[in-house]
Amino acid sequence: MWGDGAEGNGMALELRPNCECCDRDLPPESPDARICSFECTFCVDCVERRLGGRCPNCGGELVRRPVRPQAALARSPASTRRVRRETPCTGGGADS
Repeated sequence: MWGDGAEGNGMALELRPNCECCDRDLPPESPDARICSFECTFCVDCVERRLGGRCPNCGGELVRRPVRPQAALARSPASTRRVRRETPCTGGGADS
């Protein structure tokens, strides 16, 4: 069955609850969440207006975060740990 492998061994996405730049809430069902391959999480507004589509932490591409179905959220809940950048968000790549 799809999803059993990832959920069973801890490989599911963390689904962080906020934008690292502006601290906007990004619930698991939000279509406005964007992530990089390291799961750094930003809102669509910061990605488009401040970051130019690139993660300020690693320089990677920021893409739409998938929405986890409600039944899967019951088995693998979203994170409640809020992450914020220590330095202001700017675009162009890793700590630019």
